[in-house]
Amino acid sequence: MNRRNFIIGGLATVGMLSLGGYSFLHRPEFGRLPQGERLARIQASPHYVNGQFQNLVPVQVMNEDSGENRFVATAKFLFGDKSALSPQEPMLSHKTDLKALDINQDLVVWMGHSTFYMQLGGRRILIDPVFSSYASPVFFINKAFPGSNVYTSDDIPDIDVLAISHDHWDHLDYPTVMALKSKIKNIVCPLGVGEYFEQWGFDPQILHEEDWDTEIKLAEDFSVHVLPSQHFSGRFLTPNPTLWCGFAFITPRHKVYYSGDGGYGAHFKTIGDQFGGFDLMLGENGQYNMAWHAIHMLPEETTKAAVDVGAKALLPAHGGKFALARHPWQEPYRELTRYSQGQSYRLLTPMIGEVFNIGDEPPQQFGQWWENMK
Repeated sequence: MNRRNFIIGGLATVGMLSLGGYSFLHRPEFGRLPQGERLARIQASPHYVNGQFQNLVPVQVMNEDSGENRFVATAKFLFGDKSALSPQEPMLSHKTDLKALDINQDLVVWMGHSTFYMQLGGRRILIDPVFSSYASPVFFINKAFPGSNVYTSDDIPDIDVLAISHDHWDHLDYPTVMALKSKIKNIVCPLGVGEYFEQWGFDPQILHEEDWDTEIKLAEDFSVHVLPSQHFSGRFLTPNPTLWCGFAFITPRHKVYYSGDGGYGAHFKTIGDQFGGFDLMLGENGQYNMAWHAIHMLPEETTKAAVDVGAKALLPAHGGKFALARHPWQEPYRELTRYSQGQSYRLLTPMIGEVFNIGDEPPQQFGQWWENMK
């Protein structure tokens, strides 16, 4: 009887764990794979091969020649010493009242990691917003740095354009977009990402979902271009089911380029030639590692990318909020500052919440705030 009860109890436990795992993976934030007409559009893309999206140049997400396989790198990240990976005191910030800003002023506000509030040509734009405390589906992975979440959805005015570069958790955050839902007038995103928004109840009429090298003309004097980046996608097990991208935001007065996530490649020079340079580049700089060098730039490569695209100014992204790699948290800022000496662009290093007025002369000066923190 004891053996029988043990077996029955064991099977019941396995069943409950399986049911719990199934329920967890079917939470709405995981989304669903593209289907129907959207899947047909995806399959027609020249960048979709053998059931998944591909980069312009084949690259490995994890470079096994770096000396670390994926298992070892993940184990070090989860269980290694993390004392230098995040600040030991709250992040410095200067919270700007976004609703009080003059809509006719072209500007950008960095909100930590790759989240930006931007005003351009009389439009309010929000890029890759993440206001949650964790950039993951669970509460114990990718916790935000102390003091880095100074903004909430309540602080955000009505948004003319929500721009989502890809479906990773640190760029597409379910609680954030749901809290902003009533404020969003248009969504621009790469192919496949619209499936999440439709599942989450957004009106398909506001979705502008396109392949690389596509212009989304939202008005006669305002357009968003979906551009290539060298990265990957997926929110769990299925590899590359949706596309990843960068964006160019174009008005008659100013041009702004957002790199999105991705490694260095020839596409930056192509983009620079196509648009004749940019007033501002929001460029990835942080959460890098030689093991995944092909899909996240090192600071010296961010410098090269800014030169390639013809940026007059560079404002770094992808740092200052989440420790997704094993470098000290200040390192990306220190290294980018070093490599930016004598370059053709101005390096901008605002604190979270500070305003940069695009095109202002004389140019604004920002301090090296990270050196004032532990």
